[in-house]
Amino acid sequence: MRLEPRRNNRLSLRSRNLKVTGAAACVAAAALLLTACGQSSDSATSAATEAAKVLPQKTTASPSATAKLTEDQQERKNVLDATKVTFDDAATTAVGEVAGGKLVDLDLEGVDDDDRDQSPSPTGSATGSASPTGSPSPTGSPTATGSPSASPGADAPVWIAEVAEKDGTVHTVRINAVDGKVIEARVDADQDDEDKKQTAEWLSQATQTPEQAAKVATEKKKGTITSVSLDDNDGKGVIWSVDVVGSDWKKTTFDVDAKNDTIVREETDND
Repeated sequence: MRLEPRRNNRLSLRSRNLKVTGAAACVAAAALLLTACGQSSDSATSAATEAAKVLPQKTTASPSATAKLTEDQQERKNVLDATKVTFDDAATTAVGEVAGGKLVDLDLEGVDDDDRDQSPSPTGSATGSASPTGSPSPTGSPTATGSPSASPGADAPVWIAEVAEKDGTVHTVRINAVDGKVIEARVDADQDDEDKKQTAEWLSQATQTPEQAAKVATEKKKGTITSVSLDDNDGKGVIWSVDVVGSDWKKTTFDVDAKNDTIVREETDND
């Protein structure tokens, strides 16, 4: 009769030991699971953090380039994207319209504010001064002076050239900058004798061609020639004023000595 309680006690002790061992095993397993979960969570958090560092740099880089363009830069880009005729080709076409003529000015209309302000005068439709320029003679009526410039493509960019005869008489030649066709060629009737004399004198001093000046400018700054003009260098001879638009759509003006191709002044328009 005394043995029975002892068996019960032994069984009870075993049960307790098994329970304790099982509980310890569960605690250990739970700890392992928590450690594994913690490591996974840390790995996921770390990966998310690394991704957050990289992704904003990629998404914000591309829009910033467009946002940096000013209104003037965007206008230059629009005009040059549409232009197919180069400065050299436009110069050759313009000079070919005037027998024995020499180029004194060539501008791509719309590249800067000055061009846009002056653009109505050659068409004859927006200013009163254009009607007596001699354009009515080929058209037959003053009201039709604007039509030749519009018909080949009103939205197309235009090269506006001034070509001078030996005596200084200037002819204005407008050229479609997409197909290269001459829109209009006429004598500039606004010139007086003094103007002609000055133009002839400047041309006699310019031993370098506008094409040579354009080459000097683009060797200094890579880009597209949008304007070349013969001008006085404050009484120190004559210069070719050359505008170059670079890949950043900024315009740089170079004043190139018309006798020795030396750059005497350089200025960049950051607008």
